[in-house]
Amino acid sequence: MDFGLVLQTDPPASRVVGLMRRAERNGFRYGWTFDSAVLWQEPFVIYSQVLEHTTKLRVGPMVTNPGTRAWEVTASTFATLNDMYGNRTVCGIGRGDSAMRVAGRAPNTLARLGEAIDVIRDLAEGREALVDGSPVRIPWIRDGKLPVWMAAYGPKALALAGRKADGFILQLADPFLTEWMVKAVREAAERAGRDPDALTVCVAAPAYVGHDLAHARDQCRWFGGMVGNHVADLVARYGEHSGLVPEALTAYIKDRRGYDYRHHGRAGNPSTDFVPDEIIDRFCLLGPAEAHTDKLRRLRDLGVDQFAVYAMHDAKEATIDAYGTEIIPALNG
Repeated sequence: MDFGLVLQTDPPASRVVGLMRRAERNGFRYGWTFDSAVLWQEPFVIYSQVLEHTTKLRVGPMVTNPGTRAWEVTASTFATLNDMYGNRTVCGIGRGDSAMRVAGRAPNTLARLGEAIDVIRDLAEGREALVDGSPVRIPWIRDGKLPVWMAAYGPKALALAGRKADGFILQLADPFLTEWMVKAVREAAERAGRDPDALTVCVAAPAYVGHDLAHARDQCRWFGGMVGNHVADLVARYGEHSGLVPEALTAYIKDRRGYDYRHHGRAGNPSTDFVPDEIIDRFCLLGPAEAHTDKLRRLRDLGVDQFAVYAMHDAKEATIDAYGTEIIPALNG
């Protein structure tokens, strides 16, 4: 199983670079960041420094979207980094939650997202693609490679990931929901004539190593609120009891009352009081190292190829080190 580290690009950028270097030393193979231009610093500038100061770490956004950047700019940026550092980027992409809503726009449609996946990949790998109806090709690209991994929760999005994406990003670590969603993605890939086992499955969630569960839950409660934004969209689209989305995912947002993006993805987020301890325990990895390895083995058995650690809490270094000394060796030793 591969491991990744997910960070927000809060200033100073040097701290983000330092944590990514620490992650690589501890056996992590991927470095991810949020991508929301108003809330945090520009990640692609920081990726250049992360790649410069690491040797093998692969980097990318978790996740970008088709609405805040022109597609040819996104492709050219990835391709430039790959040309400089040797095809070490991954494009995580989704409809756009915080990036679009903070700027006063709605998330992108799935149709637009599906088109963007093909166009960005083709352009970044040196092929011609239609951009707003015009043929475009980036002429200087040679031997470019850009895997595109899509984040999804709902039935239509999962089906799109199976049809189009090179990988599937699931932002929660509940084994029941993971099994349901991975199955949906792989079945969609098979229906589209693709090899379902060729898709990379990445589960991303907060991880907090330690024995004080109450403190760990408080540090990670923000995650239930972040996921709740997407769940609220699903309930609005499909209904609370549609049978199309498991109630194990949707039931907990019944007491949700709005959301303040100024605290998005941060410990102590006041918009997440509605998130019960049960959801934090299901969606996150908490407790001593043995509890993490046990849950990760279950996820690996369900077809998960990478676990990406959200480290938006007060124990970033300790968590990275604990994974490096105890958890990654136990999974891959």
